Amino acid sequence: MSAALLVGYSSSSGSEGEDGSEPGEELKEGGSRGCPPPPPRLPIPDSVLNMFPDPEDGLVDDVEKHGGRKRTFPHERGIWATHVWVPYEAKEEFFDLLDLLMTQAQKVLPRLVKMEEFHVSLSQSVVLRYHWITPFVQSLKSRVASFHRFLYTANLVKVYTNQEKTRTFIGLEVTVGHTQFLDLVSEVDRVMEEFDLATFYKEPSFHVSLAWCVGDVRSQLKERVIQELQEIVDGFEDSAPLLRVQAEQVRCKSGNKFFSFPLK
Repeated sequence: MSAALLVGYSSSSGSEGEDGSEPGEELKEGGSRGCPPPPPRLPIPDSVLNMFPDPEDGLVDDVEKHGGRKRTFPHERGIWATHVWVPYEAKEEFFDLLDLLMTQAQKVLPRLVKMEEFHVSLSQSVVLRYHWITPFVQSLKSRVASFHRFLYTANLVKVYTNQEKTRTFIGLEVTVGHTQFLDLVSEVDRVMEEFDLATFYKEPSFHVSLAWCVGDVRSQLKERVIQELQEIVDGFEDSAPLLRVQAEQVRCKSGNKFFSFPLK
């Protein structure tokens, strides 16, 4: 995907002589050829050149593609957004519960959007230089290699915002397995410190985000609304075993690269 695949042709290409003439063609005295010069080539449009970003570039942000979300840091050549998490392997019935919660929550916040994937974060979103990705991933793999799989439960409805207060989330807080997540974060933090990156929050609320919307709308999600959502969770058939899942791996995403580290 290198931009070098599409370049504007200069007056001396690989098929021309060092003096700019075609092979076998002689220049007239004074340097002119026996035929009129070719018309100037049209420049390659930027829209075409931009189809081939530099391989060290992260993904370019386009707010139109994801509901108005904005980057928490500016796009910069060679900088890759990086995040570490434990995937939440939802059971089939989980989506029935999620539909009930969305129906109720959207009565208050119609613009709520359902999450496409579910996970428990082990790090903040940080930025890595391209050449740091491999040593970062190797260090992370080494740090989590000794961890065993464990069961955790996320069943307490809570409301969150990101640090910039540009998005609000409805999530399920982890109530069983908190200690194991703290142990994992401790190792991830050590990796972050190796690369002089921000560590995780001091007193983290581990959770699975279910839905989000743009802006800080916590004031609209009053205690009564949260209680109604909690009653749906508590009253859902077999909610206790449904919301108890096993942490089986740690994942990392850097730019458009994904890495997975299975737990023992």
